Amino acid sequence: MHYQAAESWDHCTTTPPTATTDPIETVMRLASENAVVIFSISSCCMCHAVKRLFCGMGVNPTVYELDQDPRGGGKEIERALIRLLGTSQVVPVVFIGGKMVGSMDRVMASHINGTLVPLLKDAGALWL
Repeated sequence: MHYQAAESWDHCTTTPPTATTDPIETVMRLASENAVVIFSISSCCMCHAVKRLFCGMGVNPTVYELDQDPRGGGKEIERALIRLLGTSQVVPVVFIGGKMVGSMDRVMASHINGTLVPLLKDAGALWL
């Protein structure tokens, strides 16, 4: 499976996450930097499944593994995602074209009802 892992967390923010850095702003900035962004945890089976779905469609998502953030900001981002989703089931969270699609259930529903491919095309993640 080939996907674009976030090469370095250093580019995510200009300063390490602190009390003065709004994690929601960080999430939104990261989500807007690439056509498809997945916030994930490396040991999560649902995260693996959503990454496989996109790779199987020919999409190269950027994946931020929250448990592998060397600065320790992954927990802050996870809390921000909880606030954005309004649920305790955090990962995976998928953004397409800078807009939050949601977690696995929303992505799969979009895939099944045929709205996922147009979203990916509009974001420039699919060309066919």
